[in-house]
Parts: sequence; C-alpha cells; structure tokens
Amino acid sequence: MLDFSTYQKQAMTTAVYPGRGEGNFVYPALGLAGETGEICEKLKKAIRDEGGKISAERKMLLGKELGDVLWYISTLATELGLDLDEIASGNLAKLAARKEAGKIHGSGDLR
Repeated sequence: MLDFSTYQKQAMTTAVYPGRGEGNFVYPALGLAGETGEICEKLKKAIRDEGGKISAERKMLLGKELGDVLWYISTLATELGLDLDEIASGNLAKLAARKEAGKIHGSGDLR
C-alpha cells in the first residue's frame, strides 16, 4: 500500500519544470487548475452526451485525470514545504470537528 508521503517523494522524481524543487508553486498550481478543468469537461460531457451517467470508458479516463490532479497536488505541496500525510490527516480532523459541532454545512474556513 502506498502512503501519501511516499507518493509525494516519488512524484517529485517525475517532475520536470522550471524551478522544480526551488519553491516554484506557480507551475504546479496552474497544472492543478488545468487538470481540474479536464475533469469538469469530462463530467459536463457525460451530462450532455450520456444523460449524466458515467460509462466505464469515461470512468477510466476520469481516474487518469484524478491521478494527474493528485500529482499536481503533491508537487504543489512539496514546493510549499507541506507534507501530504499531514494535510490529509489535518483535513479529516477538521471535517470531523465540524461535523461534531454541527457545522459541516455553511461557509467560511474557520467554522
């Protein structure tokens, strides 16, 4: 089983872009936006072309795009000096606390 920290380290071995490993957060942030857009496009076309159903082929393609999103999240975290394991556990703790407080719905970062 692969953990986030291992994935994060291995992802950087395939990272090839200007300023890689030097705090260049712009490149992976722009890549993340682009890949997220590709996911949205595939979902939009499923609504338009398939009545909102996700075919096996589209599901496979979405899985590949989600992998690309994970790669960009990982490289962005690395460029920012953040650890994905810590991000993941912190996020789950934050959401559990919001649920416990009855504030899972709504808006605002500090609910």
